[in-house]
Amino acid sequence: MPKDWSAELSTVTFMCKVCRHTWEDKPDLVEPNPEAPHHPYSYFGHCPQCEAQNQPQAPWEIGLLKAHQHATGPRTPEGVAATTANLAGHPTPEEALRTRFNAMKHGMHARTATYFPAKPDGYEHCKRCTVDRDYCAAQPACVKQVELFMLHHAAFEQRDPKVLGRVHSDLHAALVATLQLCLQQVLGDGVVIKTPKVQVFEGESVTLKWMDAQGEEHTVYEYMANPVFKPLTDLISRLGLSLQDLGMTQQAGDEQDAAMRGRLAGAGQGAQDALASYADRMATAMERLGKVMGEARAEADADPVLLEHEAATGERPAVPGAAA
Repeated sequence: MPKDWSAELSTVTFMCKVCRHTWEDKPDLVEPNPEAPHHPYSYFGHCPQCEAQNQPQAPWEIGLLKAHQHATGPRTPEGVAATTANLAGHPTPEEALRTRFNAMKHGMHARTATYFPAKPDGYEHCKRCTVDRDYCAAQPACVKQVELFMLHHAAFEQRDPKVLGRVHSDLHAALVATLQLCLQQVLGDGVVIKTPKVQVFEGESVTLKWMDAQGEEHTVYEYMANPVFKPLTDLISRLGLSLQDLGMTQQAGDEQDAAMRGRLAGAGQGAQDALASYADRMATAMERLGKVMGEARAEADADPVLLEHEAATGERPAVPGAAA
């Protein structure tokens, strides 16, 4: 008798959304969930580590319940034997080509641990990581970094840079977002920074001041361009976001307009005269076309071979340019 996975569970795995702690225990609260027919119950528990109330069931266990409930497959000995026979000859060379990177996982764990050993909440990126902290602590290396290492090794192995398309697009978006933040900071601080001029006299820093004719005291300031400008321009150049790279300069616009006007544009008055002469020759040729066709029809009517053929058969063969 197969197990009924839709029945209420006595022990559930929970994951705290506050401290990311995972534990298995009897649920403190069970609520009906008719929207999930595969398992119509929702479970909640109080976190024993941070005492957060009503923390939900671990997402992976919810997915596992659904998979078990919807699972199909052979149950009789005959069905199991038939399934075993279907697996004969697999994996094929093509399948092995697709799955050959599965064996890299353990090696990548070992190599990545050299740079990113598993330290739950020990890195800056851990604040946004969704990996279970207990699972992460049981691994030799950071799970996210292992995935990144495997993507790069797969790209170099296949010599296919498209494998890294998602990584590079995320990186480019992050750089552009950083550029925008830098520009906002520069605009807030000002493009010119004004600071009082200070000199050291007898071991003490003294702010330089001067007095005008009315006896008012004024501070001497130093003015300098915002030092963020240079790294900003370097970042814009490296990202290919300059006006020249985007084709938005006046020169690029003029070149595009010239290309749209055709190849004769900018060739001088001689090219325009040649075009006008060609148009005149075409007009003259069209005027003579009617006369040429008339002469062709007259020659066809006087052709003795055609006349003899028409007298013998009663039909006249079609002649290009001749009258029907």
